[in-house]
Amino acid sequence: IAATQPSTNWHLKENARDHHTSKFSSRELIVRRGQAFTVTFNGTEQPEQNLTFITETGPKPSKLAKTQATFGISSTVSKESWSAVLQSTSSNSVSISISSPPNAVIGRYKLSVQSTSSGGSSPASLGTFVLLFNPWSSGDDVFMPNKAECEEYVLEEFGIIFAGNKNHINSFGWNFGQFQGDILSICLSMLDRSLNYRQDPATDVSHRNDPKYLGRVLSAMVNANDDQGVLLGNWSGNYEGGKSPSSWTGSGEILQNWKKSGFKPVRYGQCWVFAAVLTTVLRCLGIPTRTITNFSSAHDADGNLRVDEFYDASGNHLDRAADSIWNFHVWNESWFSRSDLGPSYSGWQVLDATPQEESGGIYQCGPASRNAIKEGDVDLDYDCPFVFAEVNADCMYWNYDPATGKKTLIFSKSTVIGQFISTKAVGRDDRVDVTNDYKYEEGSPKERDIFKKARKKLGLEDKFDPTAPTPQEIDQKPDISGKFKVAGPLEVGKDLNLILVLANLQSDVKTVHVNMTAWSTVYTRRPIHEIWKDSISVTLSPKEEKQFPIKILYTEYQQQLTTDNTIQVTALCHVEGGIQVLVQRDITLDNPAIDIQVLGEAKVNKEVDVEVIFTNPIDVEVMNCVLQVEGNDLLRGILEIDVPPLKASEKSSTKFKLIPFETGPKHLLVHFSCDKFADIKTFKMVNVID
Repeated sequence: IAATQPSTNWHLKENARDHHTSKFSSRELIVRRGQAFTVTFNGTEQPEQNLTFITETGPKPSKLAKTQATFGISSTVSKESWSAVLQSTSSNSVSISISSPPNAVIGRYKLSVQSTSSGGSSPASLGTFVLLFNPWSSGDDVFMPNKAECEEYVLEEFGIIFAGNKNHINSFGWNFGQFQGDILSICLSMLDRSLNYRQDPATDVSHRNDPKYLGRVLSAMVNANDDQGVLLGNWSGNYEGGKSPSSWTGSGEILQNWKKSGFKPVRYGQCWVFAAVLTTVLRCLGIPTRTITNFSSAHDADGNLRVDEFYDASGNHLDRAADSIWNFHVWNESWFSRSDLGPSYSGWQVLDATPQEESGGIYQCGPASRNAIKEGDVDLDYDCPFVFAEVNADCMYWNYDPATGKKTLIFSKSTVIGQFISTKAVGRDDRVDVTNDYKYEEGSPKERDIFKKARKKLGLEDKFDPTAPTPQEIDQKPDISGKFKVAGPLEVGKDLNLILVLANLQSDVKTVHVNMTAWSTVYTRRPIHEIWKDSISVTLSPKEEKQFPIKILYTEYQQQLTTDNTIQVTALCHVEGGIQVLVQRDITLDNPAIDIQVLGEAKVNKEVDVEVIFTNPIDVEVMNCVLQVEGNDLLRGILEIDVPPLKASEKSSTKFKLIPFETGPKHLLVHFSCDKFADIKTFKMVNVID
């Protein structure tokens, strides 16, 4: 080999097209494992059969750890190891096709070439390239046979996240942006900042061929607990010193901020932010991933498959239990095989980056096989009992007297938890319900059998639990029933109108004393501020039903509302001579609408005007209005526009220009906030043509 540095042609365009990596905006070669790529280099004067290639990754490359490989030119591609096949030669350059094994370690590699004949000359570097997982290759652990699913779960940069509550599902767009700027480099440096890497870099890198290993490590790195990871969680309702979790519209800004600050945790995240960032990182590395929303999600802190909630005599929801039932919770599913468990547990795996409970001493969760959850196989790795409880736990509602410490069971329910489990459809902006993939039909004998099987595997069947209600308590029957009905719009800025409906189930007269409260909450149903309270006494004739209208004024709740726009209304009914009845409803208020119009056709590299229209729906002026816009291939970075204050009922129109730089269906995300409305979000699909 000549003493001069060989020059390398990485055939960036052709290789990227063949490897589904064209969306990365990088001048470095990015390819997928288990598939050939072409490299041409010059400066070699040796016959090509005398060339040896070396690929290496990580701080201590070694053949034993599979982080280094040495290979000559061969006539065929090897399935088991790295190999090179000659494509063509000219007087001073050589084109070769290099293939990696389908289970190669992913990450940034150095490629060098050495001549074998001239006796121990030092290898010449050809440069670096990045190797990723390959869901298009049947030999890969992440192989996904359905091409449309590969497109959605690896290549799609726009997502829809479902939120709200089980009575009222809403959704918002998210810009995953896994191919933006230096996101890939940030994802690779995230791996090098994990606890595992810090403790033993060489061993950590040698495990990076395994999606279940990387999924678990990254579920820890996306939260700041333990390892100075990406996002600091905050569920207090007070987000001073950072951005409120509801104000983010994409992962790019969060990951860039983390890097820019010298890898200090970004403030603040809540479950969908953790899940969205993990989706970005895993899609970027080539592991098919999606976000999943579970409505009425249990956080079972003590592992007894039971969630306890406590209320005082006035009907206030007491924030005293480690257990809780969230209006919704968002986690991830990633697609890969489970050689450790067997083929029936392959497919979608649950990962959760929200720091809820420690696993193995740190805040990480998964991968838990979704099939294992459905079948109640909670003894399998990793964290199946916690995920099983999120979708299956039984609920116990207690009356608690703080003075005496005495608690009395009000009622228990086994059908509340885990409803309308949702994800975005493949190739469409719609919701798909995947509840049946997590459990058998609620209330069916099969579902109860699986629940018993899980309890048994966790050793809960044989253990006496002094905190559990007695069978007598569980079997007691209430004399009355109650529910809250919505009577009118559920919108921020309007009064909240409800009807409490009480019905006497018995054939004698009942007297009921009702204590009612309304609290603003965060989406985890943690009470933040009392908004309203009232009490009434009611006489119900035999089998009689009565309705009691309730009005909570906008002026009463406006100051107390959190950015989640959630209110919990409770009525604790003390029935004379009978057991207490708890009536409750979680209400999510909708923000006013915001409208986007694209004025004209969107064409590549041509300016197009966009108009955003917002009407102030309340009878006071709104101030500090800011519009934020982002969208891959439509504009770079985030556009921020200050909007003048709006008087009562006034309509504002804000115009700006886009210059799209890619064709196809693109999504524009718009976020509007002001002093009276936090985080109004909407998105619009823009079809960009040539």
